[in-house]
Amino acid sequence: MSPLTLIRPRRQLVVMARWPAAGRCKSRLAACIGPEAAARIQRRLSEHTLTAARQLGGIELVLAVSGLGPRGARRWGHSLGAHRAVLQGIGGLGSRMARQLARAFGEGAQQVLLIGTDLPLLSSADLEAAFAAFTQSPLVLGPASDGGYWLIGLTGRRSSLLSGIPWGGTDVLRRTLERAACEGLEPAQLAVHSDLDRRGDLEPWLG
Repeated sequence: MSPLTLIRPRRQLVVMARWPAAGRCKSRLAACIGPEAAARIQRRLSEHTLTAARQLGGIELVLAVSGLGPRGARRWGHSLGAHRAVLQGIGGLGSRMARQLARAFGEGAQQVLLIGTDLPLLSSADLEAAFAAFTQSPLVLGPASDGGYWLIGLTGRRSSLLSGIPWGGTDVLRRTLERAACEGLEPAQLAVHSDLDRRGDLEPWLG
């Protein structure tokens, strides 16, 4: 075990991010405004998310990357101010999220938040509220206006919460709440946020 492993904070914030390459990100938005413009928006969203996350103290900020190899992921993570970058790996969204949770808890983290980069109105206060919500429940959820969630936080491995969920649909949050209830969990819920996926979603952000 390396010295760095010994001093890692017990709280970990994992940002799930796709490398903003034209034609390889924000497909729904790209269909409206073109792949190059969508990639520029994705880059701005990633920078915004990491800016908000860097304002928190006492956490390890990890960028979980798709669309790049290990060396490129490390360079991108360094440029965004993450403490380190890892690869998301293969599989659907649920599998990739579960992999990051398993990695974080395996490294000794006791509180782990997972977020994406589609949140133009995200603030550091939202993230502080998420960590504070662990005093209420071992499961924290940030509901999204499209029926999903923009954040999930856990204090231990519960892979069943992520398996068999219809990712990208309107039932993600409902199904997750049902799974939580089956495990006797009453999640702490945060403020509702909207993802940025379509042309109409751009107006509040760019205006």
